[in-house]
Amino acid sequence: MAELSVAHRAVLAQMLERVPDRTLKTLSAAVAQMPGEKARDLSLMLAEETTDRGRRAVAFAPLLPLFRRRSDGVAGLDFPAHVLPRLWKAASSREQTMLSMLDDVRGVEDDPRVVAVSDCLCEAAVAAIRGQPDVIWPPGSTDDAVRAGGLAELEHCFGLAAMARRAVFALPALVQRPTEGQLAELRLLVRDSGEMGPDGGPRMLEVLFAHLTNAHLILRLVVQSSRSAAKEGVLSESEMASFVNRLIEAVESRVARIAAFRPGQAERPRADLQSDINWCAETLAELDATLQLDPEGAWGKQARDARTRVNQTLARVLGSTEKALDKIMPMRRVPTVGRMTRDAPALDQPVADEAFEAAVVLLTLVGTLRSAAKIFGCESQRYKLVQSVTERVTAYVDETADALGAGEVEDRAGALAHIERLARLLLLIDAADAARNVRRRATAAGAATIQPSHQAA
Repeated sequence: MAELSVAHRAVLAQMLERVPDRTLKTLSAAVAQMPGEKARDLSLMLAEETTDRGRRAVAFAPLLPLFRRRSDGVAGLDFPAHVLPRLWKAASSREQTMLSMLDDVRGVEDDPRVVAVSDCLCEAAVAAIRGQPDVIWPPGSTDDAVRAGGLAELEHCFGLAAMARRAVFALPALVQRPTEGQLAELRLLVRDSGEMGPDGGPRMLEVLFAHLTNAHLILRLVVQSSRSAAKEGVLSESEMASFVNRLIEAVESRVARIAAFRPGQAERPRADLQSDINWCAETLAELDATLQLDPEGAWGKQARDARTRVNQTLARVLGSTEKALDKIMPMRRVPTVGRMTRDAPALDQPVADEAFEAAVVLLTLVGTLRSAAKIFGCESQRYKLVQSVTERVTAYVDETADALGAGEVEDRAGALAHIERLARLLLLIDAADAARNVRRRATAAGAATIQPSHQAA
């Protein structure tokens, strides 16, 4: 079989630049099993691309997250993904003799040789941006004004790469419990970054922000970068206010989605409803813990309004759960003595799957929102609901088991299956002991089809 032509190689090289890392790995494994000269040539190209990306990941490590948008949707500094391979190709072509030095020590961030070579390649990137802007960021790919501003920002960021590398290495300690020495180094870093160019301090924090999975942790860096930054009046007038504003905007966006949820709707709520609530809770808690919010200030009012709106939604969820239980545990009045009556399970009344699904949705929310409920001031209501649900389900199962034992249930299999479904509901609100007791009660009543509690739980 003939080898790949020069034209084929050029086209494939351009295509491989756009292939995600995970796909590249899968593709390499697949091509390695294929026969023929062209397959071997392609396999070599894939191997070279993999090696090249590994080197790029080391050299450009402090700035790589800037070439993708944050997964949480919070606004942050970012550049088009297609700029990265072009910039790396231009920078690495200037320092070909150094590239192999990255292979044997890849991943050792504090190795002096890695640092020296990587910093040199970032300096080469700055030169490439200045000398080959049309190659790095082709005209027409974005709006001209956006492109011009982006190129300038890209140059400034790579100019900070050497300092950012040290800061990223220290980032885990800085967002947890930094020492006084580490805090002093952070403040010095921000000051030195400011001397590198206009907006250098905020730009350095943008780079660090891109490395933080939890967006709210940037507040700690913002406050720690200045001794007076914790006060809303001071911070809101500073160049660092943008970080707080973006977090507040993200909270408001999520709160709007949360508030749109109405318990009892036919369709299921969005899959990320719980994550939205927890995200807002964590962010608002961090705002309280990190900043001295003025109750009458803009941020203080926005945070208070967000809490109120989420609290109202959670209150609707909690209030609707009891009603949802009524539909899956039907009752009827039965005579006792004389004219006296009492409520008893209506075991001959079918329970719609839709009703049970609605109860699952609501109880799943109730069970997973314990920490968030504390932040939004409704944990007491949530706790009381959990106790009420546990007692109601337990009592319903007890009466059903009694009826089973007395031979009063025509559809025994259906009653036992319903007990199992109720036990699973208890697990959703972390009532594992009650769920086990429910299953044991059913077993004692002759429920041979129910699995032993130690297996089903």
